[in-house]
Amino acid sequence: MQIDATNVTVNIDGRHIVNQANLTCPPGHMTALVGPSGSGKTTLLHCLGLLQTPTTGRVLVDGQDTTPWSSARRRGFWRDSAAFVLQDYGVMIEESVEFNITMAMSVWGRRTVGDKQRLQNALEATGLSGRGRDLAAHLSGGEKQRLGVARAIYKNAQCIFVDEPTASLDDDNRRKVIDMFTERANQGCTVVIASHDDDMIAACTHSYSLATTPELRSDRQRPLLARSDA
Repeated sequence: MQIDATNVTVNIDGRHIVNQANLTCPPGHMTALVGPSGSGKTTLLHCLGLLQTPTTGRVLVDGQDTTPWSSARRRGFWRDSAAFVLQDYGVMIEESVEFNITMAMSVWGRRTVGDKQRLQNALEATGLSGRGRDLAAHLSGGEKQRLGVARAIYKNAQCIFVDEPTASLDDDNRRKVIDMFTERANQGCTVVIASHDDDMIAACTHSYSLATTPELRSDRQRPLLARSDA
């Protein structure tokens, strides 16, 4: 699923947060949104994920202009195609790891339901095997970040939007998280990452730099690689 931005501008209180952004996020690749704090990375990420409507410009999903989409259609995109891994983890700490991944519970609220095999696969892929029934509050920062990835794997999301995934992680967890997103891209996902982590950016196929003005410019666009070479 390809995500495109065409002249996307976001104005807040009379100030350009994002100014005429033009970029393409192709499936099977990781695209990095790069810039210092306050440059508009997160705002642009939210626009690409349809969480925020641009002031002007268009966001296209597989060539379809999303500007006229209703709230219901946007919710359908979030439900069926997209996953978000947020800087604050987006984790419900009072719920179990299993529930945070499947987001489904029995009608009486006594047990997590969903596809057990997909759940187990997601736990194994993210190094969380055996933690399914633990409260998310008991996870470390790195484990909470991986929990967000597990949710995307369980959902089989076609697009994953990620905000500063390696912030505050130690080197071991940083490498695990980078490898997990690389694997998702290699399997055909469109992965869009707002980051200032040099290692995370280096793992991406495309990098778009937001200047402090903030105007978006194409800072680095490596040739598209065959998926086996990504």
